[in-house]
Amino acid sequence: MHLPARRKFILLALAACVGGVIAARALEHDSERADGIAYGKGPRQRLDVYTPGSGALGNRPVVVYFYGGGWQSGHRKDSRPIAQALAAHGIVTVAPDYRIYPDAVFPGFLDDPAAAVRWTRDHAREFGGDPGRIFLMGHSSGAHMAAMLATDPRYLAAQGIANTSLAGMIGLAGPYAAIPTSDPHMDEIFPDALRAGALPIAFISGKEPPMLLAAGTADTDVDPRNSDRFAEALRAHHDNVELKKYPGYGHDTIIETFSAARRKDSPVLADVTAFIAAH
Repeated sequence: MHLPARRKFILLALAACVGGVIAARALEHDSERADGIAYGKGPRQRLDVYTPGSGALGNRPVVVYFYGGGWQSGHRKDSRPIAQALAAHGIVTVAPDYRIYPDAVFPGFLDDPAAAVRWTRDHAREFGGDPGRIFLMGHSSGAHMAAMLATDPRYLAAQGIANTSLAGMIGLAGPYAAIPTSDPHMDEIFPDALRAGALPIAFISGKEPPMLLAAGTADTDVDPRNSDRFAEALRAHHDNVELKKYPGYGHDTIIETFSAARRKDSPVLADVTAFIAAH
């Protein structure tokens, strides 16, 4: 007896729920969403999974997307436009919450993203994803988190995963080479004694997964030269890196183009999906 596709999705999502419940399941145009799955015991250790429509085949690439917010704000619902856009292009997308300041500071705030990647690897098949094709992606501080997991092997190693096993990393307007200093909380989020180990550029070894770095030339929140310097350092170590600069794009413009109204003509979405398809 064959279950209807939507009912089957619900059962698969329930099977993937570890120690938590799914608050809702919703249709999102060309995607379906499973909400509030626990990947840990804390209140912010929850994630949503966006999958292509119920007629889509399995073994899809998987993206774990980390939203921005200066390491001190944000919610997984902020990831919805990007997750929907990726799912509409056949990509299973996981959007986790994670502890933020003041509950977590560097390096502790990287533990939850690493645990979310571990959950994704363990449960990707239940949502039609390929656990061997996991990409990390983030915007702003979320791009910093994704890049740290991709370069410094310690965080994923604590979850039994090698950073070299990632299919790729996609960073949107990330601070990879310098921590922004304008925010008064930065000295608390990144204690001075630990700051030297807080930048992805410091951990490049030549064994990094392929990377796509995207930045707007008009970004005044995170200097786009972060992407230039990071790409230059990666190339010096013979890593596979693509650098995309978008003239006139600001810090938020780069993610606003994923919205339903703008994604059809978004060069950022086109570059991201092409990168995923190539790897």
